[in-house]
Amino acid sequence: MSDRRKALRYRSRILQSEDERRPETHPLTWRLHDDGRVVNLEDYRAQEGYEALEAVLKGDPKAVIAAMKEANVRGRGGAGFSAGLKWSLTLQGGDMPRGYLVCNADEMEPGTFKDRLVMEQQPHLLIEGMIIGAYANNSKMGYIFLRGEYVECAHVLNQALAEAREAGWLGTDIAGSGFDFDIVLHSGAGRYICGEETALISSLEGKRANPRAKPPFPGQSGAWGKPTVVNNVETLCNVPAVMLKGSDWYQQLSGDRTDDGGTKLYGVSGPVQRPGLWELPMGTTGQEILELAGGVRNGRKLKAWLPGGASTGFLIPEHLELPLDFDTVGKEGSRLGTGLLTVVTEDQSMVSVMRNLEQFFARESCGWCTPCRDGLPWVVKLLQALECGEGEEGDIEMLAKLAKDNGPGLTFCAHAPGAAMPLETALKHFRHEFEQGIRHPRRAAHADPIPVGEI
Repeated sequence: MSDRRKALRYRSRILQSEDERRPETHPLTWRLHDDGRVVNLEDYRAQEGYEALEAVLKGDPKAVIAAMKEANVRGRGGAGFSAGLKWSLTLQGGDMPRGYLVCNADEMEPGTFKDRLVMEQQPHLLIEGMIIGAYANNSKMGYIFLRGEYVECAHVLNQALAEAREAGWLGTDIAGSGFDFDIVLHSGAGRYICGEETALISSLEGKRANPRAKPPFPGQSGAWGKPTVVNNVETLCNVPAVMLKGSDWYQQLSGDRTDDGGTKLYGVSGPVQRPGLWELPMGTTGQEILELAGGVRNGRKLKAWLPGGASTGFLIPEHLELPLDFDTVGKEGSRLGTGLLTVVTEDQSMVSVMRNLEQFFARESCGWCTPCRDGLPWVVKLLQALECGEGEEGDIEMLAKLAKDNGPGLTFCAHAPGAAMPLETALKHFRHEFEQGIRHPRRAAHADPIPVGEI
């Protein structure tokens, strides 16, 4: 193995030992090797691999959807929509053509690297989850839409797909069930907008990655006009354990922390002692995760944190005791998103942090609608002026207006609202830092320069 591959695998290792991970408590990671080796087909089969699929293929596809709804498996890609409910809305049966199941493995959200762990080290868990999902949704073909930069993931997944085909888990008449299904790996060109499911479908079809109007939803008319289910990597990886051990078991994994069932791949990035990933019960608090990461590095103090990637709203230290589930975080004006925390310390300028984030969102806009195409570059220009201490009176009010104009329901897709949320919450909690960037504020003859910290 090359040094490059060793380095890639090391960086995506989960920060829990094999002794800490058990099948009854860690359905996503208990098979992983501490040294980062890939769990190949032989290893996977020896540890309950494809047993859920064998059982499912003997039963009614509707039972799979019912179990997913009862387990309350919510989408782990950021939206938190019930996977079982989404599957129940997919048109199938009668004269309906067989459709497609697409795995969203684009993972372009800044600060997020959880799906990479599973794909690099445990590809057969994803493959089994996709086959079960395809059986439930009467899909004839599956696609893994992979972020183009994930070269190591592509290598591992292609090997695993070949193993699965040779063993009869993909192709015609899977396990003698009469069900036909195969999976193709598709590497994207590297666009953040492809994380939006309809833009992903457009790109998969060979078109420009622009989002589509809904309705019709992909479950009714998706890829090539056929019923299409799009789920995140982590969401699909939950499926085999739910089908093998039951919805009640899955619900109990989170204990009394939350009504959301199961576990979550939580993580931390930024200036902490141990950036990385942990599989923890859904509803684990931000404080617990930060402690697992060893706390903030070099005695610095926490100023703010994003709970689930760059498109979520900033929370402050007093929010660390909240359970990180979809509904609780939503009530605080943010979103759980991908569940990977990004830490901001007291020596970092929130204006600089926001300028950095908004530059990313402005660059990644597909340009399809005016508020996003024109509004986000305007936001960047205002932030650049404030960062340099050259802002004007009214700039902060204009930032607030632009954030509102890019809010939910006012743009074609969720890209612009995702860019607006961190800006709105940064202005809410740290407006004084933005005010320091105004060149001639009304109440002061001179404004202090903004400290440009690590971003």
